[in-house]
Amino acid sequence: MILSHSAKMKSCYTDNVLRKGDDLMRGPPSPVIPKEIASHVLEGVELCDGILRNLFLCLQINDIEPFCQDEIVLYRQCAEKRDKEIRERMQDSEYKLGSSMPLEEAKGRATQLQSEVTLLERLMSNTGPSKRITS
Repeated sequence: MILSHSAKMKSCYTDNVLRKGDDLMRGPPSPVIPKEIASHVLEGVELCDGILRNLFLCLQINDIEPFCQDEIVLYRQCAEKRDKEIRERMQDSEYKLGSSMPLEEAKGRATQLQSEVTLLERLMSNTGPSKRITS
């Protein structure tokens, strides 16, 4: 069955599953990668830049989000997978880095990382779902 474009749009509105650009900003922010481990962590990771380029192109051509539903969903899925993989790799790299450091240096790094986690948790708890961290 072939639906006209307006019928597809009506379906999106009635199903109440219309995605917006704001949907991409919900959830935890993408991880910040320390420069000491960045090359190892990012090696071979799909950065989603091609999908993001397609999303921006769709938005530029169509000027509104309802016509770019597929691109929004694809980018969100890719970004979630990318961020999960980066977090896992960062945890592994930090463990390896900490194991190779002198004990006092490793303790200092652990303290620094814990304070950064605490700061991010505070920032995330102070921002509602529609607010973003700006810095």
